[in-house]
Amino acid sequence: RSKYDCESLGARRILHQSEKTTIYVYRFGMGFGRANNFVPTEELKAKYPDYEITWAGEDY
Repeated sequence: RSKYDCESLGARRILHQSEKTTIYVYRFGMGFGRANNFVPTEELKAKYPDYEITWAGEDY
């Protein structure tokens, strides 16, 4: 038994296009539940302020 307890918060993928300075976050995978893409998107905006960062809640 592990001493760690974890829970999947949903599956997502990130499409990073450095030449276009864009990052797109989207939901991926039906077995993990609906991912909240707002939080990681806000974290990416803080780390990459010069990028256009968008997200979608639809399935891949």
